[in-house]
Amino acid sequence: MPALIITLCIDAESQQFFNALRAKHFPAHANYLDAHVTLFHRLPVQQPVIEQGLPGFAQRSPMVIDVTGISHAGNWVAYALQSEALQQLHLNMQQLFSPWLTRQDAKILKPHITVQNKVTAWKAQKLHQQLVEQFIPFQLQATGLQTWLYQKGPWKALHHYPFTTGA
Repeated sequence: MPALIITLCIDAESQQFFNALRAKHFPAHANYLDAHVTLFHRLPVQQPVIEQGLPGFAQRSPMVIDVTGISHAGNWVAYALQSEALQQLHLNMQQLFSPWLTRQDAKILKPHITVQNKVTAWKAQKLHQQLVEQFIPFQLQATGLQTWLYQKGPWKALHHYPFTTGA
């Protein structure tokens, strides 16, 4: 069944950085998406309240997101993100979307950008160790929202909602 995915857009320099890490560490056969921050994993496609609400959520200034560390579990490695503004935005979105949230999407957001997945636990542990040794906290800028259509495979981009600078 098709699903609507909502992601957070990030600045071009950060996008290039994380895309390069995915290109280097993600198995090529499974790396058919750019690096991304998923806000909602599975919303109904045919629900107009969701698409109608997104322009209002984009009426805000771009936000600074702290990249705070490297996460690892099983066969994946990700950069952990932290932002009170992002948490509040997500909470507001959850309130509007509440009738359609899956259990996963109803949880508190743990924002991250995955740079390796679908590998052995040993390989993920090695990359995690390497990235932790090199890690220096930094910041990126969130620049908008993006909706995607998921139909088991590559995602199809639907709409982009840039954050306005005057909010």
